Amino acid sequence: METLAATGAGRAPELTDEEVVRRVRAGETALFEVIMRRYNRRLYRAARAIVGPDEAEDVMQETYVRAYAHLDQFAGHARFATWLTRIAVHEALGRARRAGRFTDDADGTIEDALNASPGSSPERRTATRQLVGFLETAIEALPTPYRAVFVLRAVEELSTSETAACLSIPEETVKTRLYRARRLLQAALARQVDGAVREAFDFGLARCDRVVARVLARLIALEPKPPATCRGRRDGGGQT
Repeated sequence: METLAATGAGRAPELTDEEVVRRVRAGETALFEVIMRRYNRRLYRAARAIVGPDEAEDVMQETYVRAYAHLDQFAGHARFATWLTRIAVHEALGRARRAGRFTDDADGTIEDALNASPGSSPERRTATRQLVGFLETAIEALPTPYRAVFVLRAVEELSTSETAACLSIPEETVKTRLYRARRLLQAALARQVDGAVREAFDFGLARCDRVVARVLARLIALEPKPPATCRGRRDGGGQT
């Protein structure tokens, strides 16, 4: 394969997908790197919605190899991005089904999923990372059919028709699964928030000790001082 420098592919971001495909098919094979860098994140997310993180990378590699080998089959009836994503989804689904990890019928798992356990300033960045962690844990806990739809529709922002095409399901099914995925996520995140709320404004032992010590000091200062004793005479010890 030619190098990027030899073809000027490094200056190709402005090219459309279709133009890149046309030029790759015409012999500028190094331009295929433009496609990979353009869609790495989308394909990872699409695959990750169905399989684990390590296997998702395998799915990506297989997707690119298959797409490259079958570029002549891209007829332009759909967007190239949809065509490529569909290859990735089918590859991931095939792996998941062979491993017995995927079923198209998720209706019976809704209540189980609802009850399942899922996980600027430096403070703001920390809070954002925690929120992202909550979301990833909640998305990971979704039944796979719902997770696949949610990632494609909400995360990658594919249209309903594009998502339906990628997953080979009716558009109404996409809408139903997206609705149910959001319901499950809302319930999961509510549980996460409830747990976090109980830990908010924590009153630790050190602070408790400090407050107690200060209050005791103030209370001691408020106590009346004992009266001064008389030293002049002793009871019954003198004459009038």
